Amino acid sequence: MQPNSFPPRSYLFHQFELCPNGRLRYANSARYKYAGTIRKEAFVSPGVLDQARRIIEESGIIEVDPKSWPQATDRKQELEVKIGETHMTFACAEIGSLLDVQKSDDPEGLKNFYYLVQDLKTLIFSLVSLHFRIRPLG
Repeated sequence: MQPNSFPPRSYLFHQFELCPNGRLRYANSARYKYAGTIRKEAFVSPGVLDQARRIIEESGIIEVDPKSWPQATDRKQELEVKIGETHMTFACAEIGSLLDVQKSDDPEGLKNFYYLVQDLKTLIFSLVSLHFRIRPLG
């Protein structure tokens, strides 16, 4: 790939994984000064894991059936949840705004998904930002 060329928009992604042992892995292929993927890894406390679990459980996403959600043709959003014995995967066409949610066949379920993804992204981006930008005093 040329140094100043960017991958097609369909290849852009944000990906994160939060494991039971506290390992947080983050990848971002957004367009920056170079065409590579940014990868970060850190470990978080049990309290952070509990908070992520609480966000997922209180969202109600576990009770949602994504079969009627708009299916992706090229760009999509995915979320895989593994908590204890529960393992679910959610996928749909990329959601541009809440208007897309309201027009869907399952606006309530898709709204749960939309807000859960926003909450988890905020949590993860905050953790990554705190871990990799704050320098210790002294």
